Amino acid sequence: MNINSKIYVAGHTGMVGSAIVRNLKNKGFVTILTKTRAELDLLSQVSVLSFFEQERPEYVFLAAAKVGGIIGNKNKPADFIYQNLVIQNNIIHAAHLTGTTKLLFLGSSCIYPKFASQPIHEDALLSSTLEPTNEYYALAKIAGIKMCEGYRKQYGSNFISAMPTNLYGQGDNYHPENSHVVPAMIKKFHEAKESNSPTVTIWGTGAPMREFLHVDDMADASVFLMQNYNEEKHINVGTGEDITIRELAETIQKIVGYEGGLIFDTSKPDGTPRKLLDVTKIRNLGWKHSINLEEGLSKTYKHFLEELSSNTLRNI
Repeated sequence: MNINSKIYVAGHTGMVGSAIVRNLKNKGFVTILTKTRAELDLLSQVSVLSFFEQERPEYVFLAAAKVGGIIGNKNKPADFIYQNLVIQNNIIHAAHLTGTTKLLFLGSSCIYPKFASQPIHEDALLSSTLEPTNEYYALAKIAGIKMCEGYRKQYGSNFISAMPTNLYGQGDNYHPENSHVVPAMIKKFHEAKESNSPTVTIWGTGAPMREFLHVDDMADASVFLMQNYNEEKHINVGTGEDITIRELAETIQKIVGYEGGLIFDTSKPDGTPRKLLDVTKIRNLGWKHSINLEEGLSKTYKHFLEELSSNTLRNI
């Protein structure tokens, strides 16, 4: 992939896709193809194939997906499995039909079994049952991994897959039901601070451990893998470090400047007890994250305030 290569970033308006576009531009790439949902319906096989036949992208970053938190996954399982399957099927198949040089499919660490050995190695895939709160999304992502493997086996397509850990950062979604834990906490603590609320309630016990990767690091890893990784097997992307949900809440509370108390609602689900990725493989290739968690959360809160004041906060 050189600076003049024709590169398509699917899902460029989302948190991950927009970060990939920023990273590519910062590295000097000049021919970056993007289409909004209004311009290209990724759920339409005819429209996607027509776009690929017309534009003939050489490299494809497949960052488009329907994503959400525990509530969204619980309430709309059909949407999560159907839309993600259709989007990735359309793009991967169109890339094959039109001779795309290389495609990177982005999944999620939720593909791994609920009680996988920690840290989670790539070999843990399909070794046991999934976490029920997001299994429909996870199954779609597993299908995407296997689809890339299948096209490689049958047609020799250079389609690779990367599985990031929990992501956060600029352009995150702050919807009360569809957001993930970091944006949900940032918004909750900010609103509590503004309203002088005496307490903030956090879902679950606070005991589960999670790993968090800033989206700018994920974008950098994506471009790195597009240039340096050509194997059939998917690869983990993370920091190799995790903290408890309680520690995360306390860190965000400090960054936001909220001085009230914390209440942990143990009637709400915790989800997977621990989810730390084994990142040995990508580190051996020469890539490592550069943004530590406190720095990343501070940057994210700053972007939250900027987006809030400019009325551009994602709330969908």
